Amino acid sequence: MLEHDLKYCPKCLDEYRQDMETCAACALPLILGSELAAMEKNKSGSRRKRKGALTPDDQLVVISQASLAELKHLKALLEAEQLGVMISKDGQGCASGGCAPKFQLLVRQEEIQDALQVLAEEHRRACALAEHDTAHAEAVFNPEAEEAVCPACGFAFATTATTCPDCGLCFG
Repeated sequence: MLEHDLKYCPKCLDEYRQDMETCAACALPLILGSELAAMEKNKSGSRRKRKGALTPDDQLVVISQASLAELKHLKALLEAEQLGVMISKDGQGCASGGCAPKFQLLVRQEEIQDALQVLAEEHRRACALAEHDTAHAEAVFNPEAEEAVCPACGFAFATTATTCPDCGLCFG
């Protein structure tokens, strides 16, 4: 149960006193419990507006092509969000039968943005990108500068080196 006058991390949902500003674990700005409750209410409200199971009249769009095992996992995630989804065998498999069949994940055309958002969140979770500090991701190695910042780990080093001394990323 959220306390409306306490603060919470929007990612890990840890609870903090009102005078705290940043989550100790995630380094994200904290929000009031009342704000978090409103966000959750909006999220569940938009989920309720979704149509759920597919009907024969639905226009479908392919959003992914992969093995059956991979797509079953993604289908379950999308169904949990009440999105209409199905798996179909790709008709363009090998004629010789020597390769594994390909499958497609299809969603209702008007729900494609919601489905792609769910898949992007799953990708971030599965790749541990949600915990990765991307503050230096846009950094560019400039050999003419005196100091460089590694885009992978954020370590600052002299540009006389062409490899990050901290993580080993090569710039040469």
